[in-house]
Amino acid sequence: MKCPFCGHLQDKVVDSRESKEGDAIRRRRQCLGCHRRFTSYERIDEIPYMVVKKDGRRERFDRQKVLAGVLKACEKRPVSMIQLETIADKAEVMVQDSSERQVSTKNIGEMIMNELKNLDKVAYVRFASVYLDFKDVQEFMSELKDLLKNRE
Repeated sequence: MKCPFCGHLQDKVVDSRESKEGDAIRRRRQCLGCHRRFTSYERIDEIPYMVVKKDGRRERFDRQKVLAGVLKACEKRPVSMIQLETIADKAEVMVQDSSERQVSTKNIGEMIMNELKNLDKVAYVRFASVYLDFKDVQEFMSELKDLLKNRE
């Protein structure tokens, strides 16, 4: 740390404490050159976790959006809120574990569909119908046939 008074590069920390807001550490320092005291603040830089949308746009990962999507798919289904929270947790962990701090919505959507497929078939079909954006009834029927074939 460079002394703001004399420019000396060595100092010692006299006191350290968390700021009132808790978002920084306040340190009282004493210059080893001129012996004057000064204060420094250390803040944590948080790089947001991002998702890459189908059209290439990037936006912050929003756990609430994931939860809202699975909640809508599971509406009036025998699925507990704890199970939905678990799916949202898995999506969040997927993004946090990414080495690039970003994941495509395609990967997140596929993970959610797999979880719903194991949890509740109707919720899976509801989610897939929105997520996969079927162009016509044939695509939708094809997905249903695959689901029924795998059930047997």
